[in-house]
Amino acid sequence: MTSASMLRTATAAVALLALSTYSAAAFDWPWSDNDNKKAPPPPAYTNTALPFEQRVDDLVSRLTVEEKASQFGNWARPIPRLGIPGYNWWSEALHGVARNGLATVFPQAIGLGATFDPKLVHDMGVAISTEARVKYNEVGYDKDHGIYQGLSFWSPNVNIFRDPRWGRGQETYGEDPWLSGQFGKAFVTGMQGDDPKYLRTIATPKHFAVHSGPEPTRHSVDVPASKHDMVDTYLAQFRTAIVDGKAGSVMCAYNRVNGQPACAQDYLLNEVLRQAWGFKGVVVSDCDAILDIAEGHKYTKTVAEAAAASLKHGVDNDCSTWTLNVKTDVDYQRYIEAMKQGLVPMSVVDESLKRQFLARMKLGMFDPQSMVPFAQVPESALNSDDHAALALKAARESMVLLKNKGALPLKQTVKRIAVIGPLADQVVPLYGNYNGTPLNPVSALDGIRKQFPNAEIVYEPGTNFLRGGKAVPASVLKTPDGKEGLYAEFFESEEFTGQPVMTRVDAGVDYERGRVAMQIADLPKLAKFAVRWTGTLTPTETGDYALGLDARVGKLWLDGKEIVSLGSGDQTAKMTMVHLEAGHSYQVKIERGYEPRMSIHFVWSKQIADAQKRAVAAAKKADVVIAVVGITPALEGEEMKVDVPGFVGGDRTSLDLPKAEEDLLKAARKATKKPLIAVLYNGSALSVNWAAKHADAILESWYGGQSAGTAIADILSGAYNPSGRLPVTFYTGLKDLPAFEDYSMANRTYRYYGGKPLYPFGYGLSYTTFSYGNLKLSAPTLKAGDKLGIDVEVKNTGKVAGDEVAQLYLGFAGAPGMPRVALRGLERLTLQPGESKTVHFDLNPRDLSSVTPDGTIKVQPGTYTLSVGSGQPGFTKAVASTPLAIEGEQTLPQ
Repeated sequence: MTSASMLRTATAAVALLALSTYSAAAFDWPWSDNDNKKAPPPPAYTNTALPFEQRVDDLVSRLTVEEKASQFGNWARPIPRLGIPGYNWWSEALHGVARNGLATVFPQAIGLGATFDPKLVHDMGVAISTEARVKYNEVGYDKDHGIYQGLSFWSPNVNIFRDPRWGRGQETYGEDPWLSGQFGKAFVTGMQGDDPKYLRTIATPKHFAVHSGPEPTRHSVDVPASKHDMVDTYLAQFRTAIVDGKAGSVMCAYNRVNGQPACAQDYLLNEVLRQAWGFKGVVVSDCDAILDIAEGHKYTKTVAEAAAASLKHGVDNDCSTWTLNVKTDVDYQRYIEAMKQGLVPMSVVDESLKRQFLARMKLGMFDPQSMVPFAQVPESALNSDDHAALALKAARESMVLLKNKGALPLKQTVKRIAVIGPLADQVVPLYGNYNGTPLNPVSALDGIRKQFPNAEIVYEPGTNFLRGGKAVPASVLKTPDGKEGLYAEFFESEEFTGQPVMTRVDAGVDYERGRVAMQIADLPKLAKFAVRWTGTLTPTETGDYALGLDARVGKLWLDGKEIVSLGSGDQTAKMTMVHLEAGHSYQVKIERGYEPRMSIHFVWSKQIADAQKRAVAAAKKADVVIAVVGITPALEGEEMKVDVPGFVGGDRTSLDLPKAEEDLLKAARKATKKPLIAVLYNGSALSVNWAAKHADAILESWYGGQSAGTAIADILSGAYNPSGRLPVTFYTGLKDLPAFEDYSMANRTYRYYGGKPLYPFGYGLSYTTFSYGNLKLSAPTLKAGDKLGIDVEVKNTGKVAGDEVAQLYLGFAGAPGMPRVALRGLERLTLQPGESKTVHFDLNPRDLSSVTPDGTIKVQPGTYTLSVGSGQPGFTKAVASTPLAIEGEQTLPQ
């Protein structure tokens, strides 16, 4: 235990007059009397009997200017004289505890959106936050917590997936504000818990609020948005998560909105968030967004002025460093300058600090462990069987059957299955971005093999495209003195100068960011360091290999020639084609300059000669062909360098299935008329036009998490009846969509799109059929401001049990600003063959409202249509509809 940690524990114990064997005379506390005179009472902030607010007021009043400034970065410095430990606000938990060792990995957020099951996401939030508490306690309840080790999580991402080209759309729950709001609220309440005093963790809806690409321009672009679109689309889901879900934190975005940076925005931060919504929690900036105010947007002349501008707009925390152990004030010097130059009133500074410390107190960081219920979470809760079962349930519910011409479900009597496609045997594409590391991930190939144990299963990737790389094993590596592995030298200098501070033999170069395991646990305790690995590579097979590094920073030399160089901004593997001879030893040198997240992998992939020909041959001999194809987070994601046709900067320039994979599907279909089943991996809509016409079945599996392979096989076999629904529109292509940079919602998403989609929002098939009838309203004519009750009977009219997602849509009266149709309710239910259930919905005035062109929320008069069914009205036969008349109007608050 550090002296600061001992001090904090002891001071709290004195306030309780219990729980510690230490006495006041044992420490040099600022309020103790070392001359054995009577000590004054401990300060109020240590008194757990007082309200948090009173304790926070006392604590902030004791801080110096520099101490105050030191709390504004994401790495809040320890203040030893007051017993305040250091704390890094930056942790991630989009779909599982991320970047902090082994944890349960749930489907990526877009897949969670496809479950149409907010309760499941709430349960997931409980599971994630429980595992987070285990990890927090493992570090030490009263110790300094570094990056990714805290209890404040920068999730969920509730931005609207307005355009399928956005690479980060995979992090969202889809394109609908109502549905995204329900998921955001469910995630927040699950993460934060329901204890009357303490929070289990803090959730942070992001990126507030008008933010959805393009990635390459996000640090400098100005996004114009009408009041209508902001209120109707970009703010609605945030309101649900923040006002109804009571989120404890919010993250502001990089870009400008109508001329002002999102982290210094009058309308968004002042008028809406703090005033209209009464938000009293912590606002954190996206990382380096405060720096962007000055350097990206040129909105202020200095970074100190940017810091002051953000503070005056209620931004409390400046994410500004990835460094694990900062020894200078480089990240918070801007706040010292802002205060000393009088750029911001001290009252604003203090109010911001009070919000930060109040959040930490609600997390229990200033109270004895015995008082905080979440501090008692057992280690067995991490990667528990219950959490694994929930991840499988989520994966099953997330998958959407897009097409089925009788090919599915497969019978257990099937004798020969050809599995083709480059992604079938891979597990990394299952994770999505902002992911953790699962304990027992299951690939699609592994799932199929387990589900069909009596079948002969042959796997051929069919293409070298997207094969990725696997870690080069220690068995083919030798250090200069002949030991298995590579010789590692750690330098305190980023220039590899001087003597190394540590040397050792590593089994390979396979470091994962934030993973507190294996080699990571033994890294030098230095603020900055660089690493060099040397040795030889001796392959056991002759052939062409893709050889390279999966890292953000690093260089690779082979026989003295530099073949790979990665700099900041590269987030995917960079591979070079080389020919290697079996038994020949090649000199290898790898250097990783300073990069705080320490993620680097030495990877290779042996190229398959005649890959497509081999896959076609396997298809000819099979009874059924399963093609696992799509895209991966190596192609779409956050601000990436990607040199692949159809992708740029993490975004997409085409919605088509990559050519190499579509060519494989075509070749397999041309060679045989055996059933062809396409399984898709992706985080955004794919224009699978050819497959929609020619494949016998298509299963959308997204990035399905650790149990994706099991879920895929369960659906293919019929062990689970698919029930997922599309949370985004699948378009036939880009020709009907506005420019990506255009943030107007005209002709975007199912609510405003006027064209014919390939597959509509809310769509998904089942192995059974359902019908809807007896739709009844509590009143056929409603006065504006009144609530509406709806009842409808749902029946399973098929031969097998299944889950149905009853979707309630409101068709609008056609006034200016109104959408075409909008989701306003859902209910997931399980029905046996022939079974009926009555589903009830309650709609409040906000559910029945729309937004006028000037941004006013109103319940407006007119004739509406209410439809309840398996999908959108007009796209499903299983639907019941009825008119609704609304009389008068009512204006609702922002």
